[in-house]
This record gives sequence, C-alpha cells and structure tokens, in this order.
Amino acid sequence: MLDVEILDITDNPEYEKLLIGCIFHRKKKIPLKLLYQTRRERNRYLESSIPKGFHMKVLFWKGDHVGMVEYGPPEASGLPITGENIVVMNCIWVQRRAQKNGFGKMLINNMRESENCAAGFATLALEKYWMMWMQKWMMEKLGFQSINSITLKHNNYKKGHCFTAHLMWLPGTEHAKEPTWNESQLLRGVDFCPNHPMYWGRYECAKLGVRKIYEKCSQ
Repeated sequence: MLDVEILDITDNPEYEKLLIGCIFHRKKKIPLKLLYQTRRERNRYLESSIPKGFHMKVLFWKGDHVGMVEYGPPEASGLPITGENIVVMNCIWVQRRAQKNGFGKMLINNMRESENCAAGFATLALEKYWMMWMQKWMMEKLGFQSINSITLKHNNYKKGHCFTAHLMWLPGTEHAKEPTWNESQLLRGVDFCPNHPMYWGRYECAKLGVRKIYEKCSQ
C-alpha cells in the first residue's frame, strides 16, 4: 500500500512524545515536559528495557501515525511472560479510522522480519473485558493462538464481572518451545504503559495504594 511507512522510534528523538506517551487516539497535543511528569512509570520502564532490547515501531499512513507495536525479549518485556529465545509483544494498536487496511498484520510481519531468529512470539489477550484493546479475537486474526488462560475479576471495579486473560502464542519455528507466564505477577496488572487495558493504576487503585488489582474468579 502506498503512503505507508513503519519506523522504529525507540532511539529517535523526533518521536520522543510517541515513545513516552503512547498516545495514538487523541488529537490534543501534550507537551513533552508534562509527559515526563505524568508518565514516570513509563519512563522508568523505558530506561530499563531499551538497553535490554525493547523496540517500539510506529506505522505512518499518509504522514500520520495511526498504528504501533512494541516488543522485546522477556527481560525487556512489560508482561509477565518468559520463554526460550522468544519475543514478547507488549501491545499492538491501530487507530479506528485506519482499521480494515491490514495495518495490524503489517506491524506483525515487520516485527517477525526484524526478529527472524526468534523461536516465537508471545503476548497477552483479553476476553469479556470491558475495554476494547488487546482482545483475544483481535490477536487470533493476527495469527496468535491461546495456549493458557486464567479467569479473573478486578478488586476495585466491576467486582461481579469475570473476564479471561489468555497467554497467546505465535510460533516462529516448527519445534519452538511454548512460553509460560507468572500468574501471581499477572494479578498485579501491568505498569509499563497507562494506556494498556490491564494498567494497575486505574479505578483509584493508585490513589488507594492497591497493587494486587485482580483475583481469580470462580465463575
């Protein structure tokens, strides 16, 4: 497709706001200084993960940023997933106005081409969750399959609502060993980006100092 470009912005100062803010669906421009003040967890994560192999790639369509994917080896990941010679995808996103153009698959293919020595690719996906990002059916359309799951509920929000978190896997080689995850760490949510649906600080959890935001659901 014409007018499409995917750039690795990890070490590109021109796109520092995108790296720190992960803001792709808002038109309001936020000053870089304010992002550093309000994204302290994100900054700490990047300082630790970039030297370990973290990458963030942005898809530009007609000069505008409309999609992104970020990933790295398990030691650079913001998700509690481990495995041998694997790449963990923190998240992937395409703006609604740019969907149905195959941009998600373009981002996945770009990641796979860049990490062609990886045994496979892993991520988390959600089912029956109240936010639309990182849904299981979306990850399945991109080629991932669920290899493990756990049913959870939030301790401070929609307490009667159960959802399922899936460990998703996209093998890169025929005999790739499947990854594993740390369930106890998963109960704490994630803190690498406040825009991720499982970010721990939402629903007054940060204000209340609650860190174990999920518990297993018996339904």
